Amino acid sequence: MNSIGHFVSNEHWPGTTSRVASITNPATGGEIGKVTLASKADVDSIVQTAADALPAWAATPPAKRAMVMFEFRDLLKKHTDELAEMLSKEHGKTIPDAKGEVARGIEVVEFACGIPHLLKGEYSEAVSSNVDSFSVRQPVGVVAGITPFNFPAMVPLWMYPVAIACGNTFVLKPSEKDPSVVMRIAELLVEAGLPAGVFNVVNGDKEAVDALLDHPLVEAVSFVGSTTIGEYIYSRSTANGKRVQALCGAKNHLVVMPDADMEQVTDALIGSAYGSAGERCMAISAAVPVGEETADRLVEALIPRIQALKVAPYTDPSSELGPVISKQSFDRIHSYIDEGLDKGAKLVVDGRNVNLQGYEDGYFIGGCLFDHVTTDMSIYKDEIFGPVLSVVRAGSYDEAVDMINAHEYGNGTAIFTRDGDAARDFWARIRVGMVGVNVPIPVPVAYHSFGGWKRSLFGDHHIHGMEGVRFYTRLKTMTTRWPSGIRTGAEFHFTGGKDV
Repeated sequence: MNSIGHFVSNEHWPGTTSRVASITNPATGGEIGKVTLASKADVDSIVQTAADALPAWAATPPAKRAMVMFEFRDLLKKHTDELAEMLSKEHGKTIPDAKGEVARGIEVVEFACGIPHLLKGEYSEAVSSNVDSFSVRQPVGVVAGITPFNFPAMVPLWMYPVAIACGNTFVLKPSEKDPSVVMRIAELLVEAGLPAGVFNVVNGDKEAVDALLDHPLVEAVSFVGSTTIGEYIYSRSTANGKRVQALCGAKNHLVVMPDADMEQVTDALIGSAYGSAGERCMAISAAVPVGEETADRLVEALIPRIQALKVAPYTDPSSELGPVISKQSFDRIHSYIDEGLDKGAKLVVDGRNVNLQGYEDGYFIGGCLFDHVTTDMSIYKDEIFGPVLSVVRAGSYDEAVDMINAHEYGNGTAIFTRDGDAARDFWARIRVGMVGVNVPIPVPVAYHSFGGWKRSLFGDHHIHGMEGVRFYTRLKTMTTRWPSGIRTGAEFHFTGGKDV
């Protein structure tokens, strides 16, 4: 049985506590390992290690930091199959899904390889007589990352490669539900040449999280997870003077215009609503067809495709839909389905009765499709985080836009149409951070930035891309004058460019 502690100063460390949590294989419901839960004292020790490593790493030339990232990228590519297998065993997602997750993480590492260029400042000569001005970006310090179970490899890789390339040291608190892949990737960072103490992993629960949020040596906190927790992390961290980026919950809509290619729409919804069992913040969970005729065609096209989804553990190469992460998630998703039925929504595809021989205790839920969902229902308002798609019929395009803009979340959305005017109007008017046009999951590439609006984001910065560089650095601007042999006398006023 696998036993996981922490990763500190380039070594595995068991910690000082006896508190542990079970790691479960969601396909069987059986325990496959244990993970140590850190105490406040453990967190203090790990943060101090990161603080001790900071001066030397911050002083390392960006080009040398980039060389570590190049080596790290190559190792991640080499070990993708191993990492995907490890990830799927603890999370439950299919192997192709897990490989795709690792690949999207590698993209951010590749972005971080360009850090010498990304950290270039600005220079202005002669802003006044014999006065020049220039700016640089310097590391923030010790940074903490708190990441969710649904992307145990990718989401941390969206954080720490950029952070450490910028010259910071990092303490990662991953989900205790699937921590193994993080620990293996930490070993690869050591192999890539990262100095001891620059990247550290502390496993734990709320006690560890609170210790990070309160620690005086932690300068910034990056978080991905639910809105409830994200708001808590933002409030507590900012009260302690830390900068925060907290990427939170979502309810992502896909608008289907009457002119859309229905086959393309159906393919898009099958992948975006049911991939990774719906356990991703960019999953499409609300399809919004415009007009009754469009809605009828959409539902008719979706039903056989959802019914045909292959539900199986990741060990089956033909699996399209694996289990959800835990019994708690399994029960919560079922309760939402029950509540949707009680409120009058029509469950046209019911995936609750999955029974796989040999996996009777696994957390499998087949694809579910609700029709005639209204905006006052919990299955519309809340993030279910499971393989449940709701069809919310809109009478007009404007009604669809207003519906999305009225929702408390603004993470991602999409429109499917052949009409360029409609598409442009949609992305211009919609109050959502990431928008797709005939693209169902508009996750930006690594050199752009990922993040939502409204209650999907707390803080001013999105993640990775240049927004990540800005979050993990502080801007410093210098104004200089060197003796020129010309004395102009004392100045008692602000000297600007107009005084040249």
